[in-house]
Amino acid sequence: MKLATFEINTPVGPIRRIGAAVGDRLIDFSAAFAAHLERHDPACDARRMASAIFRPDMVSYLETGDFGRRAAQQAIDAAGVTDEAFGARTSYALNEVRLLAPITRPRVMRDFLTFEGHMQNAARVLGWGAVPPVWYEIPSYYKGIPDTVIGDGETVTIPPYCQNFDFELELGMVIGRSGKRISREDAGQYIAGYTIWNDFSARDQQRREGPLGMGPSKGKDFDSGNAVGPYLVTADEFDPANARMLCRVNGEVWTDSTSAGRQFSFEDLIVYVSQSETIQIGELWGSGTTTGGSGLEIGKWLKPGDRIELEIEGIGTLANNIVGS
Repeated sequence: MKLATFEINTPVGPIRRIGAAVGDRLIDFSAAFAAHLERHDPACDARRMASAIFRPDMVSYLETGDFGRRAAQQAIDAAGVTDEAFGARTSYALNEVRLLAPITRPRVMRDFLTFEGHMQNAARVLGWGAVPPVWYEIPSYYKGIPDTVIGDGETVTIPPYCQNFDFELELGMVIGRSGKRISREDAGQYIAGYTIWNDFSARDQQRREGPLGMGPSKGKDFDSGNAVGPYLVTADEFDPANARMLCRVNGEVWTDSTSAGRQFSFEDLIVYVSQSETIQIGELWGSGTTTGGSGLEIGKWLKPGDRIELEIEGIGTLANNIVGS
């Protein structure tokens, strides 16, 4: 499934919903599942039950597990039969809704560095000489701020202290089960699905902070700094091994790469992080920048007025407009 979080307009203002993109329609899980219940269990309070299962929050949906996934499929099937349930529409055209980030507020954000090509390019540009040997041994990461997440079509503001504003084209993964001390054989069962993550960077500020050894700080921490979307594609429908990854700025291709060439798979990352720590449903993890997937590597910076589009084959296109402070 291509899971989505979106807003629909109503007489009392926009209302958030979760659902799935099917063809050129977005299925409203709550309304469509109410239609399913009305046909198959007319004695129940269909609307109340549907709204309890499909709260307008993707993390809550993921917490319903296999039951929720079966109910989602029943909702999709019901939407193919009826356009309305209890006066509410069961599906919408894409131009009738506003897509939000599929996970509007992740529980935790962890961003890794897994692409050797990106590391080699960064080492060259930054004058390291070579990739640090420890990178090949440890899948290190930093944690981000969930409240900085935005979705497709939203505006990204360059911090006033930044002169070198950068994009980072990443494959995002969302945790679908909680667990601890997870084995490599079981790790794949903890992946809910995949999305696109544009991890924006105030690159000049990041360089200033680097020698302190405390993480990226204000090089990463600013409002609108993490664009995610447009969909969360479930793990059974996406192969992360070698998907094409593109970046276009004002229609010009800046990056044409793939998801191949990672030193560590997401399964490897799950094994590493779950040592002595419980990973939680709804965490968002980034692969790190794909090879050539940042302005740092290609010598280009984003500026006010730019429109940036990240595309990953099998997921979709995430587009955002850049403005100054």
